[in-house]
Amino acid sequence: MNPAIDAYIGRAKKWQKEMEKLRSIILECGLTEELKWGKPCYAFNNSNVVIIQGFKEYLALLFFKGFLLSDPNGILQKTGENTRVGRQIRFANLRQIAEMKTVLKAYIYQAIEVEKAGLKVNTKEKIPLKIPVELQEKLKENPDLKKAFNALTPGRQRAYSIYFSTPKQSTTRESRIKKSIRQILNGKGLNDR
Repeated sequence: MNPAIDAYIGRAKKWQKEMEKLRSIILECGLTEELKWGKPCYAFNNSNVVIIQGFKEYLALLFFKGFLLSDPNGILQKTGENTRVGRQIRFANLRQIAEMKTVLKAYIYQAIEVEKAGLKVNTKEKIPLKIPVELQEKLKENPDLKKAFNALTPGRQRAYSIYFSTPKQSTTRESRIKKSIRQILNGKGLNDR
């Protein structure tokens, strides 16, 4: 057991008992734990398998390669409409986790087998990047911004494009772009600090 995870759970304002229960189930499956991205993360031979994520409405166990898992119980969910690989199992309370212990272990063991087999998800498949008109205009106006945006990883470009495209009103899209220019020029992704 990793003391950093003890401290993380100890500081949690919500989901403490649920996190402790998930943690014990995961550790029974032989995974090692580490604090990554500020969350309890569990790995097999240094390959990330699952991470515990606390949200306002639910606690989730995210499988990094959930796309490759069979889902006989129909409990794996995409984290968002643009999610390609990861899949979550969501929990609303401690009882739910306790009742699902056997099922959770089966999914975790399946995810470990995916790692043992060295299976990879083909994320190289090109999905056309839909750049909103407002961003296209800014990129034309500002060559430095265009150069910086093009230098970002495809995932970071995609995250910005989705973020900028989401609002219905053009003024909101323009506002988001304006607020993100410095971040893009600094070579940072949408959620980078």
